Order: sequence, then structure tokens, then C-alpha cells
Amino acid sequence: VQLVESGGGLVQPGGSLRLSCVVSGLTASIYNIYWFRQVPGKGREWISGIKFDDSMADYADSVKGRFTASRDNARNTAFLQMNSLKTEDTGVYYCATDGNYCSGLQCKEYRYWGQGTQVSVSS
Repeated sequence: VQLVESGGGLVQPGGSLRLSCVVSGLTASIYNIYWFRQVPGKGREWISGIKFDDSMADYADSVKGRFTASRDNARNTAFLQMNSLKTEDTGVYYCATDGNYCSGLQCKEYRYWGQGTQVSVSS
């Protein structure tokens, strides 16, 4: 199983980026996809989850109203559209799947992770 993120980069505050997470090695359409970010010196922060059938998504308060999760199951790909980016959104963004011990779209553990993509928001 492999998850590959892409779409990160350097953007000015107020700008937008769209992250992609391509899943291979399993049928992504039956798995929820989760997004996290990590800043140096801190643990990974859950920021979003999207259900396997695209029927609902959930967001951390820090990104609610600015980030939108979506997916294209025909392409085994999930997306995270990030608008109105702030300097505090800077970090490495990861996607994950196959969560266990879940409450809603947050889980205690995740079996598969991508390698991460760097997002830097700076003027």
C-alpha cells in the first residue's frame, strides 16, 4: 500500500494550494482518508477526514471554513483544497488511511501514511 502526497509549495498569506493524495495497493473507495499536518517540534495534528463514499467530511476548528476535502474514487485520489492560507498553516502535510478505534472521522491509529508534502506560507 502506498500513499503519495503532492501539491505542496510556497505561497503568500491569503493564497491557495490544492494537495493530492494518490492511493495505490488498496481500493481507496472503501476507506476513509485523513489529513494531518506537522510543524517542527510538535506532533501531527489531525486537520480533516473524508468518508469513503464522499458523503461527509470533518475539519479541525483551525481550518474549518478555509479547507475543503474531496475525493475522486475513480482515480483513487483524495484532495485537500486550502484557501485563505495563514502563516500558521505552514508544516508538512500528510494523508493517511485505514484508521482503527475511530470516533467519527478521527481515529486513535492509522495503518498507512504518505511521506508528506511541505506547505510554506510566508510573505
